[in-house]
Amino acid sequence: MTSTPHRTAAHMAAELESQPQTWARAAALVDEQAALPARGQRIAVIGCGTSWFMAQSYAWLREAGGHGETDAFTASEAFVDRGYDAVVALTRSGTTTEVLQVVERLKGRVRTVGVIGDAESPLVGLVDDAITLPFADEQSVVQTRFATTALALFRASLGESLEQAVADAATAVAEHLDPELVDAEQYSFLGQGWSVGLAHEAALKMREASQSWTESYPSMEYRHGPIAIAAPGRVTWQFGEAPVGLEGDVRATGARFEAGTLDPMAELVRAQRVALARATARGLDPDAPRNLTRSVILDD
Repeated sequence: MTSTPHRTAAHMAAELESQPQTWARAAALVDEQAALPARGQRIAVIGCGTSWFMAQSYAWLREAGGHGETDAFTASEAFVDRGYDAVVALTRSGTTTEVLQVVERLKGRVRTVGVIGDAESPLVGLVDDAITLPFADEQSVVQTRFATTALALFRASLGESLEQAVADAATAVAEHLDPELVDAEQYSFLGQGWSVGLAHEAALKMREASQSWTESYPSMEYRHGPIAIAAPGRVTWQFGEAPVGLEGDVRATGARFEAGTLDPMAELVRAQRVALARATARGLDPDAPRNLTRSVILDD
């Protein structure tokens, strides 16, 4: 990778590294967890971009754990008029136009719960119940800790211990990054079950922060076409356990198979660090990435 003049990404770096602490704090928010929809309720979870991917992970965990039917939608394409008991709106800024529109449409008809980074945002006053995580809010345009902290809150609310995830995140923050991993030509992120959303988020982080060529798929779908892209100098990165035989299939192409051994949320932290390292090497500033703003606010 060609080096260009260094540009700072101080906010992303600091926020990325704080995730072990913010996850532990979210896991201890018992009252906030209790405000989420109760076991047995049929719910939808909406968000845009990063928040949509976290919604996918939460939906899989909640439904697979027997807590109730749970659907995840990007807010602009949300089918929320399906008799849901509640709709959870996930947004860092609380100002995203599509999310606000859905919540306004549901007002007085369906209970809405907002999980929001900015405690002063317009969404706080629109939802029936607001769960604010200001300690996880961010200044960098490229999200890292708010999304994962919200997912930590969701996981804890489902009865899961976050101790190992927090420990793995500390490992991910401290580990030496292999230059071969940082300098790859292309990345394909894969996941199964709840880690599919995390794989999608990892690819988004690489695109946003470093303008890299990245793709993401459910692990079992990767062999149905996308594996054609695998080649020497490229990386296929599995979040969580890989399907039997997949590693061998990837290695046969000459590509690097990165078998994630940490909690999948902590593997996302590793991917965030690679994205940051690539951005720095290219002279890019992910605190202010090309064509992006902290929140998408559409004109009427």
